[in-house]
Amino acid sequence: MFTGWLQYLPTVAAGIVFLAVSAVGRLIGAWQAALFWLPFTVGVLLLAAAAFDVVTLKLGVRPGESVPRRREGLDAFDLMRSRRSCRSFQSRDLSGAHRAELMRVVGEYVRPDHLIGTGPIRLEYLAAPLTVWPTVGAHEFVVAIAPRDYDRMAVVDVGRSLQKVILHAGRMGVATCWIGPGADQASVVAQLGDRFDPDRDHVICVCAVGYRSRFKPLTVRAIERAQRRRLPLPSLFFTDPCGRQPLPADAPPFSSFGRCYEACRWSPSSFNSQTTRCVGVTDATGGTVRRFDFYASTTSRYYAPVALGIWCAHWETGCAALGIPGSFRVLTREERGAPDAPELPHYDVSWVTDPAYAIAA
Repeated sequence: MFTGWLQYLPTVAAGIVFLAVSAVGRLIGAWQAALFWLPFTVGVLLLAAAAFDVVTLKLGVRPGESVPRRREGLDAFDLMRSRRSCRSFQSRDLSGAHRAELMRVVGEYVRPDHLIGTGPIRLEYLAAPLTVWPTVGAHEFVVAIAPRDYDRMAVVDVGRSLQKVILHAGRMGVATCWIGPGADQASVVAQLGDRFDPDRDHVICVCAVGYRSRFKPLTVRAIERAQRRRLPLPSLFFTDPCGRQPLPADAPPFSSFGRCYEACRWSPSSFNSQTTRCVGVTDATGGTVRRFDFYASTTSRYYAPVALGIWCAHWETGCAALGIPGSFRVLTREERGAPDAPELPHYDVSWVTDPAYAIAA
C-alpha cells in the first residue's frame, strides 16, 4: 500500500486476467470474436494504460501543466458542491503567495475563539513526500494534530477547521485531498520532527494540498467514480433522534435553510461512509426552527467525529451565506429534552439559531 505501486497494480492485474481469458478462449477454438479477440484487446489496452500511468506519473515524464485560476465567482454553495478530492497533483510547488495565504487562513481557523471545544488543535504545514495512498504526486500537506489524550470535541474541531481551510483553498484554485487511513503515520511523525511530541500530540489525519493534475492512474479514476455516490437527504436528516421520521427539507420552517442540506450531503467522509446524521428541532408550535443536532451513526472515535466536523463547517458556511445567524453549542441531555437518549446515534453538537432570528422567522 505504501510502496507507491498499489495505484498501478490493479490495472496490471486486470490486464493479465483478460489476457489469460483470451488464451483459454484461443484453446477452445470457438466463438473467437467473444472468447479471444475481445478479452485480448481489453487486456492489451489495460496493460498499455498501466504503462502510460507509470511513465507519466511514477516516472514523471509528462508535459507541464498550468496553475488553475482562482474561483472568486462561485457562491458558497457552488464552491462546496464543486469541491472534489484531488487524487493526482502536479509536481510544481505551491507558489509563495498561495502558501502564505493558506497558512494565514490556517492560523485564523485554529484560534481558540473559533473552536467549539476547549482542546487545542494544530494544523502544521509539511513539505515532504509523505507515504500516502491512493493520492499520487502529493508533496505538500497540512497535518491535523489534536491532544494525545482523547478529546472528541477536539476531533470534531479538526474536521470543522480543516474543512474551512479546504474551502478557502478551493476558492484559491488550490486542490486538496483528505487522507486518513491512507496515510502512513510513521512517515508523518518522522517528517514533523520536533514539531510532534509523542507524549502530547496525536495525528488525526493529513490533507494533501497542491495543484490538480489531469494525469491520474486508471485505478484512481475508478475509485473517484465509486465515491461520487451519496445517500438521499431522507436518510441523513430527521425530526427525531432515533432517525425514524425524515426531515421535510422542502416544507416550512425547514425550507428556509435551502441548500444547506445538500451542502452537508456532499461533504467528504472517510471511505465515503457518510456517518453523520442531523435532527431538526422546532418550537412547540412547529413553526420556528430552534436548532439542529448533529449525531454520529457509528462508534468510530476519530473518523466519524472528523466527518461530523466537516458537516458543521458546511452547515455554518451555508447558514452564513443565507444570512441565518446561529452558533454551535454542546447541549446536555436535559437541554435537548432527551434524558433517555440511546448510545447510538451519538450526539456531538448542536447548531442553535439566534433568538432574534427565531422570533423574526
